[in-house]
Amino acid sequence: MSRWYLPDESATRQIAQALAAHQPVGAVVYLEGDLGAGKSTLARAWLRALGVTGTVRSPTYTLVERYPVPGGEALHLDLYRIGDAGELDFLGLDDIAATLWLVEWPTRGAGALPPPDLRIGLAIEGEGRSIRIEASAGRGAYWLAGIEATVHLPTLPEPKP
Repeated sequence: MSRWYLPDESATRQIAQALAAHQPVGAVVYLEGDLGAGKSTLARAWLRALGVTGTVRSPTYTLVERYPVPGGEALHLDLYRIGDAGELDFLGLDDIAATLWLVEWPTRGAGALPPPDLRIGLAIEGEGRSIRIEASAGRGAYWLAGIEATVHLPTLPEPKP
C-alpha cells in the first residue's frame, strides 16, 4: 500500500497519468472515499490520460458511462444511487470485456463486480487530498510498483491503528 498527498489538481493529473501508463488490460479499480473526496476528479483525469476527448460525464445519475480508449472501452461506474447489487444486472455489464473498470462506491455492488486489481481511497487532507493505493492481486502489485517508481509526490506515513 502506498499513500501520497495531492495538493492540487495538477498532482491528481500526475497520479492519473502514472495509473494510466502502467495499467494492465482489463484492469478493475475500486474508487473509495466520502462525497467530495475527489473520486470523479481522479477518474476524469485518468480517462483524459488514456486519450478520452470531449465531455467526460460523471455517472452519478446514469450509473455507468462508457468511453472508447486504445485497446477497447473504459467503464466509469458510480454505484452511490443503487439499492443493492442486483440492480447491476440491468446495466448489461456481464458481456463487456472492458479495458478498464473505474468503480465508485464499490461496496454497493459487492458480489456482482469483478474483483479489483487496485483499491484507491481518497480523502480530504487539509487544502488538498490524500490518496491511498492498495494492490489486491499479483498484477495489481506489479502495477503499483510501476506507479511508485514514476510518481514524485509527497508521501504520507501509514495511519496509526
